[in-house]
Amino acid sequence: MANFVFTEKKMSEQEQKIETPEVEKQEDAVVEETQQTEPSQELDPLEEAIARVQELEDQLKTQIEEAANKEQDILLRSRAEIENLRRRTEQDVEKAHKFALEKFSKDILNTIDNLERALATPANKEDESVKALFDGVELTLKELVSTVGRFGVEAVGVVGEAFNPDLHQAISMQPAEGFETNQISVVLQKGYTLNGRVIRPAMVMVAA
Repeated sequence: MANFVFTEKKMSEQEQKIETPEVEKQEDAVVEETQQTEPSQELDPLEEAIARVQELEDQLKTQIEEAANKEQDILLRSRAEIENLRRRTEQDVEKAHKFALEKFSKDILNTIDNLERALATPANKEDESVKALFDGVELTLKELVSTVGRFGVEAVGVVGEAFNPDLHQAISMQPAEGFETNQISVVLQKGYTLNGRVIRPAMVMVAA
């Protein structure tokens, strides 16, 4: 019985001696594997830093593009506002000029009417003094009409032309010998336009 126990203990010691080298080999393998994997683990912070830098660069690029687009939009808006202001200013100046010119032209038209009526007055033109007076009035009228014409003032309303409600104001309509229907038979007062815009319609009689 004692021999069996001794033999069993002896065998256990031998097994331990056999198993120990294998365990040591396994432990060495684990250590070696750990040492091999450590360098790759050390690269993770670097890769993370690179990714973070790339992310920051992308964000900065986006912010720069947004700022550039915003500045471009502000610039375009400013240019548009300046252009609109310039146009409004030009329109205001043009309107003021037209208004002043229209008022001046209307005042001149009264003078032209008076000169035309003076020339239409029956008089003894054989008298040298009367003839000289009429010649002076006629010359003054021609110069005045020429002057206002250079500013775009033109007379409208001619006997024989078709009646145009945009240019003429009909005082009456009645049959007139030698005229067709809707033709102007008599011009009571000339009308005038300023740069194509009516400033005074012609007073006319129209054939019916």
